[in-house]
Amino acid sequence: MNMNPGMLLKLLNAKNTFVQNHPKFDAFLRTVFMNGNGIPEGTVIEITVTRPGEEPVAANLRVQRSDLELLEELKNLGR
Repeated sequence: MNMNPGMLLKLLNAKNTFVQNHPKFDAFLRTVFMNGNGIPEGTVIEITVTRPGEEPVAANLRVQRSDLELLEELKNLGR
């Protein structure tokens, strides 16, 4: 995949800012996605969003092979 170097730098800077702002979440993602065996196909991932003054909204997905391929491509962007 060809990517504009300026756009890649912008993306990496945004990632670094996110990590600085949310270090515990970054550590969680590293533990879940990158350590050990990673996320095998068939794993269910659930996320809940709770906005101030509103009830939580949750959704989940079952990881498919194409999802794993996308994550691998994203992981390789920073290398």
